[in-house]
Amino acid sequence: MKTGIHPDYHPVVFKDSSTGDAFLTRSTITSERTIEWSDGRTYPLVMVDISAWSHPFWTGTQRIMDSAGQVEKFHRRYGKRGDR
Repeated sequence: MKTGIHPDYHPVVFKDSSTGDAFLTRSTITSERTIEWSDGRTYPLVMVDISAWSHPFWTGTQRIMDSAGQVEKFHRRYGKRGDR
């Protein structure tokens, strides 16, 4: 790997702003905010709006769109096309 051309890849804590859950990973992102982690070290802190703890798909609160009647609604509105 060439030296001097790659961004600094370091440990960073990402924290979900809606649930307060946090996880430690590695990233090239930088932040002025810091947090003391459970290992006693201080890491840069990046606040995120959505994570796996708050995303509707992963929490099971996702709204299911009722698309079963959409085809019938289309046919009622515009009629069925005949076979060619």
